Amino acid sequence: MEIACLDLEGVLVPEIWIAFAEKTGIDALKATTRDIPDYDVLMKQRLRILDEHGLKLSDIQEVIATLKPLEGAVEFVDWLRERFQVVILSDTFYEFSQPLMRQLGFPTLLCHRLITDETDRVVDYQLRQKDPKRQSVLAFKSLYYRVIAAGDSYNDTTMLSEAHAGILFHAPENVIREFPQFPAVHTFEDLKREFIKASSRQLSL
Repeated sequence: MEIACLDLEGVLVPEIWIAFAEKTGIDALKATTRDIPDYDVLMKQRLRILDEHGLKLSDIQEVIATLKPLEGAVEFVDWLRERFQVVILSDTFYEFSQPLMRQLGFPTLLCHRLITDETDRVVDYQLRQKDPKRQSVLAFKSLYYRVIAAGDSYNDTTMLSEAHAGILFHAPENVIREFPQFPAVHTFEDLKREFIKASSRQLSL
């Protein structure tokens, strides 16, 4: 059996923090794991900025409610689910994901949780586990799944390395340069072809 593991933000949906930064005009919130590979450093920076500006979880959720999946993403997920078991492995939070996952048809999502206080202020976050994307791939492999993974950023590279086949999708040039061992594509049609190529089965578009 084969399982497809996908990153969420930047692959299927817009980067949530970038969208929120554009809405609020706070440029420092535009940083993602493409810019700061250490996720803990990045999240502490984000929480500090939210606190400084008095922004609550509901403010972020309001922006997320206006977002739509990237063009072609819904059709791609439907295509993939007909051919593979599909799991989204993301460093997003369950508190963010509902509106976007609904539009994608609610594929399985493994991600993290935000911790808020009684005033809806985001005070901390809870990682599902350390290096969760790689650990998920290891777990699927222990269940004798053949894993094909696709992602766009530094925090996806351990998942791509652990998978039987890894694909960079919508990745910036600096990530493509640093990880030349992975094929890099930029359209969903090309991503379909990479999944077909990586599969051990005879699949068609």
